Amino acid sequence: MKIAILTIGNELISGRTADANASFIACEVNQEGWSVEAIMSVGDDFTKIKERLNYLLSLSDAVICTGGLGPTADDITSAAIAAAFGLPLYTDENVLNNIKAIFTRYNLRWIENNAKQAMFPQGAKVIANPVGTAAGFFLNVAGKLVFVIPGVPAEARRMMPEGVLPVLREHFPQGQLHVAKQTIKTFGLSEAAVDNALKDVDFNSLGVSVGFYPVFPENHLVIISRHKNQEEAENRLKRAQEAITARLKKNIFYYGDKTLEEVVAGILLEKKLTLAVAESCTGGLIASRLTDVPGSSDFLERGLVTYSNKSKMELLGVPAAVLEKHGAVSEETAHLMAEGVRKLAGTELGLSATGIAGPSGGSKEKPVGTVYLALTDAKKTVCRHFAFRWDRKRNKLVFSEAALMMIYDYLSGEGKING
Repeated sequence: MKIAILTIGNELISGRTADANASFIACEVNQEGWSVEAIMSVGDDFTKIKERLNYLLSLSDAVICTGGLGPTADDITSAAIAAAFGLPLYTDENVLNNIKAIFTRYNLRWIENNAKQAMFPQGAKVIANPVGTAAGFFLNVAGKLVFVIPGVPAEARRMMPEGVLPVLREHFPQGQLHVAKQTIKTFGLSEAAVDNALKDVDFNSLGVSVGFYPVFPENHLVIISRHKNQEEAENRLKRAQEAITARLKKNIFYYGDKTLEEVVAGILLEKKLTLAVAESCTGGLIASRLTDVPGSSDFLERGLVTYSNKSKMELLGVPAAVLEKHGAVSEETAHLMAEGVRKLAGTELGLSATGIAGPSGGSKEKPVGTVYLALTDAKKTVCRHFAFRWDRKRNKLVFSEAALMMIYDYLSGEGKING
């Protein structure tokens, strides 16, 4: 099956907003074993939406559109698609009542133009939106399908697997073909290095396809096996996974869809260990990622952003002499920060991060991208030094990733640090 993707919005073609939906939808489609024939973006222009849609339908069996379903004047997607097929718009009373109920629940003032989100082309079937007010819809046009879902990435990510893929599977069944798939998440190797490590694996002979998906600072692999026999599909997947694991084991942190912070949180909860974090260069990002996980209050006792030397001395007990002799960005300071926050919080584990995110502040001895991470369990303190090469924002993210991997390696008993 051939699928095209059309993302709609002036913010996309002006460059103000990155098109996260197209890459996500393409990934979902490819994992199902279907082909992405084309990806296009178009502004909020009535005529151009119609033109692009008709062109993409000439190339594909289905078109998935995102964007333009809001209540404002420039949200014209529903009207444009209705006009493209000569269909009138109608108001779905159930959807309208649901939108009004959401406004009532959150004590929001109702403005009449919100009713626009309950208008659909005649004959369209509604796709529920579990995390927003704008419902989606799909049309069957001469055997071809047109899907429309909101452009808000969080909403598209829910509605694609829950509302779009089931309809596609029903209308374009793959016969008795069984699909087995697995996501393998890694950190510490570039995409090229991952590919090189797997160069001797003949995935074709194993009967699987493999895709490489960089999600900075991680690299994900998705392996897919398709076969008429479900057991054989799963066996092929297992053999491919074993081949990948044999070559990338020290860099793999999860098989599946969990984030690194979810994995770390799960182990901390399982082992009933508590953690305190002292951060300098990451500015609270490590604690922020951990608190994204529900139930984090059961293991994260506190997180301190000790950005200045004064705060390191006053809150963590780092001696002024150490800071003067070795600097704030040093193994010695990282050690004392981890030990200081653990003692202050009374936790089993203490973690620290101190580094140079950039773009200024580096030196020949300690260039931008330098970070020291320390982890202590009261019996022993271990420090690791990394030198990354990114811009400030990405350096902060990769620093936090390396810190979480340090905890993961400790908790999983691997005894090694990736980076």
